[in-house]
Parts: sequence; structure tokens; C-alpha cells
Amino acid sequence: MTPVGTEPELADRILGGWLGRIAGNMLGKPVEQGDLWTRDRIDRYLRRAAALPLTDYLPEPVSEADGFELRPEWRQCVRGRIHGSCRDDDVDYAILGLDLLETHGFGFSTEQVGDLWLLRLPYLQTFTAERAAYRNLANGLKPPLTATYDNPYQEWIGALIRADIYGWTCPGDPRRAAALARRDAVLSHTGNGVYGAMWAAALIAAAFTAPTVRKAVDQALAVIPASSRLARTVRRVVSLHDTRMTWEDTLTTVAEETAGLGWIHTIPNAAVLTAGLLYGDGDFTRTIALTVRGGLDTDSNGATAGSVAGVLTGAEAIPDQWTEPLENTVRSAVFGFDGARISELAERTMRLAEAQAEAETGAETAAEV
Repeated sequence: MTPVGTEPELADRILGGWLGRIAGNMLGKPVEQGDLWTRDRIDRYLRRAAALPLTDYLPEPVSEADGFELRPEWRQCVRGRIHGSCRDDDVDYAILGLDLLETHGFGFSTEQVGDLWLLRLPYLQTFTAERAAYRNLANGLKPPLTATYDNPYQEWIGALIRADIYGWTCPGDPRRAAALARRDAVLSHTGNGVYGAMWAAALIAAAFTAPTVRKAVDQALAVIPASSRLARTVRRVVSLHDTRMTWEDTLTTVAEETAGLGWIHTIPNAAVLTAGLLYGDGDFTRTIALTVRGGLDTDSNGATAGSVAGVLTGAEAIPDQWTEPLENTVRSAVFGFDGARISELAERTMRLAEAQAEAETGAETAAEV
């Protein structure tokens, strides 16, 4: 494990991860329907509202009859209307992961992940692979059958959005973060769906110590099979960025190469996320803005990009327009957590990270003896 700096610095970066995840999720939520809200359509909406370059939450519609129909929740997550976060599964799973580690520790089992879902999470607040796994759990199936039985969504993005907590609690240790994320992911996913969770957890863990976002991306690639389609797609985005191709042309090229996978599949979303991170180059606003403008699963991608960028910059460096409207409050469907303070969630995460570091230090000392 690489040293991550002082305790206040670590606390600031963990809070940055939470704030970044919530802000990025809120930014992308009004246009979360990738088959309708394409990259071109999102930018046309922003131009009509004189909101390019995008430096704040999405503007509300210029007129209700302009043909740009946002998701029904838009009134709670556009600029000027935000009072605390909207409820969303992209944040619910970070909270569930926190509860999991507090309840069962870092030695949790996949079965315990499923038990906690049944206890804490309403069925109708799950979607795609998670809903299939939840149904399978309720019918008495055990992992890994929960991921494979009657589940056509096994390689979709759901496991990736559950991975942040493992990165936040393993700062500077991407391999350990990936191992924890894998144990969670196999409840509902297989193949690239699992690799996506491992990659995201490693990316966030690496962001605590990597000198640049590019280095964090490189370190995250090392935890998944090099021959997997996920690894090949991420490397493709990296190579196009290295040639100084524009962000727009990079996304167009990769979209053609991943066509047919669907807008919630892990592979094309990882491409949009990687491009947002690389072309955002560590700038929080530019990173989440480019990622959301990239389309597909906009709120999930915005959330993960915000988490990485928030860890890289720390909470203090996140511009106020993103954090002040959140009012330090998160709405959640997770039983017992609705209305939680974001700062408290970050403090609890910090305690877990410290406990994990102490346990690892103790194990190393025992091994030396």
C-alpha cells in the first residue's frame, strides 16, 4: 500500500469522492436515457440554453414544448432547483457498501452482500442485473447462480456503480480494492460486468496516490485481464488520446467500435468514462462535464467520474457550484440512511480506511515476526 499523505488530506480526498460522486450523478440524471439523449442531442440542448461550455448543473428547459424531454426527476436536479441530492441507485449502492463494511468488515462474503440487499434495499429501487439478482435471492438461489439465472444483464454497468466504497477504503491499494469489488460484483454480474467493478474500484484507489489521472488509469488497467474487451476498449481510448485526437472524434471512433452493445453495457460506458477522465485531465468541472456530455448512462458515468476527480482534487478544491446546492444532505432508499449528512458518510468511510490500514500493518508486522 502506497502512503497517501496526512490524515486531514486523506479525509479531504474521501469527502471529495463522496461529493464528486453525488454531484456527477446529479449532473447526469436529467438526461439519463442513452438511446434518446445522444451526445449530439445533449449538446444541442445545452446550446439552446446558452450553457456551453458546461460549468454548472444542467439548466432547466428553455420551454416545455421545445422537444427536449428530460427525465421526470429533472425539477430536483437542475441548476437553481437543487436542495440536497436526489435519490438514485448510483448513490444508494455507495451507502449500502459502507453499511456492508461496517457490519461485516473487509472479510464480507458475497452471500452477505445479498442478505444486506434484502434487508436494506427496496426491490423496486433495483434495476437490470441487480433486480434479476434480487429476485433470484428472494427465490432462494445462492451466488453465483444469482448472477447467471434468467439474467440477460450480466455485463451491464450495475456492478461498476457499486465499486466506489472499495476504492475509498483502500486508498493507494488498487489491487485490494479490486478484490473487494469482485466479491461484491459476482452476486449479479459475470465477465466484463465484474471486470468493470474491479477496474472502477482500482481507479478510485489509485487516484489517491497517482500523480496524474493517466497514471491512475494505467494502474487500474493492471487489475483486469489484458485480453478482456474492457481492457482493450480502455486501452483504445488511451491510445486515441495519446495521438491528440479530439475528445469528440475519440468518442465517435470508439462508439463505432462498440456499436450494438446497448447504452447500459459496461464496455461503451467505460469508454465514455475513460475519455472524460483523460480529456478532463484532473480538472473537476471539465471531467464531469465531458463525461456527462458523452452520453449513454450519463448519471452513472458522471458519478464515477466525479468520484475519481473528487479524490484527485480533494473536497476543498471542488468548485462551490457543485457542492453548495447539495446542502450536505443525501436522499437514499437504503433503509435507515435517508437524509444522511454527506460529511458523516465520509467520516465513517475514513474510519473504515484507517481500520483497514491498521489491520494491514498488523498483518505485515506479524508476518515479519
